[in-house]
Amino acid sequence: MEPLRDRFGRTIEYLRISVTDRCNLRCLYCMPASGCAWKPQEGILRYEEIVTIVHQMARLGVRKLRITGGEPLVRRGLVSLIAQLVQLPGIEEVALSTNGMLLERYVEALKAAGLSRVNISLDTLDAAKFSQVTRLGSLETVLRGIHAAQRVGLHPVKLNCVLLRGINDDEVDRFALLTMAQPLHVRFIELMPLGNPEFFHPDRFLSVADAKARCEEWGELIPVDDLASSGPATAYRYRDGLGTIGFIGALTCSFCHRCNRLRLTSDGWLRPCLDSRIGVNLRDPLRRGASSEELEVLIRQAVDMKPESHHMNLAMRQDEFETMCAVGG
Repeated sequence: MEPLRDRFGRTIEYLRISVTDRCNLRCLYCMPASGCAWKPQEGILRYEEIVTIVHQMARLGVRKLRITGGEPLVRRGLVSLIAQLVQLPGIEEVALSTNGMLLERYVEALKAAGLSRVNISLDTLDAAKFSQVTRLGSLETVLRGIHAAQRVGLHPVKLNCVLLRGINDDEVDRFALLTMAQPLHVRFIELMPLGNPEFFHPDRFLSVADAKARCEEWGELIPVDDLASSGPATAYRYRDGLGTIGFIGALTCSFCHRCNRLRLTSDGWLRPCLDSRIGVNLRDPLRRGASSEELEVLIRQAVDMKPESHHMNLAMRQDEFETMCAVGG
């Protein structure tokens, strides 16, 4: 069967699946304090519909899955979905992105279900600032989740840190030095014009180049190329470090030329790019009884829509924003 390949020669092997747009936090850069208007429950893909879509996409060459949200662990029965996805022919890896608030509760069940690894959002190591940034979160709870993930063997454990000038720019070295003592894989991510338009401002932007320069003050960064550095990050390690430090420069260091992913939103739209509002509706055809051949046609349409690169920039207007929880993180 012809593999999924876009108009620019990129082979699509990776699908990010948003299982919900709901979240138990209200991070400053993601959404307003009052939250967002959630999608109606009847419009959200049922688990059996997700499995059907992934089964078809695996037949077309998709090998890696990442479960996202919103916060995926707030949706009931997620462990059972992961167990089903892991068993699909052709699927080699199922990973999870989470804010960590519920991770300790579910981590053993997730591991038993076959989850491969986990990414945990962690933008500060200061408890007071953590409460400020997340509005509803507990740093202690997330740290326990991180330790639990390490304990059960969800390796590599990645920590996603969004760079926020004036908030956590003084902690770059603290995050980097974590990788010296522990097998943790820190990923510094540039603030993107997605989420809460009331928060985003160029003055809050810190480039990955600036973050990398601060990390280099503590020692030489040696390039690495392994499982922990797969994806959009350019990764390094300190000479004696147990973990790695990655830099994801969505605005200053485009990685679009090697993008191999599609996104499935919680309400069933297959989106070709994080920065794209176009896509293909898979939910409605599925509910009308679409055949696997019809699904394949729709999936290939989404692949053909994939742009050469995103168009995010620091000067984007508020009316151009779309919340990350709506797209899928």
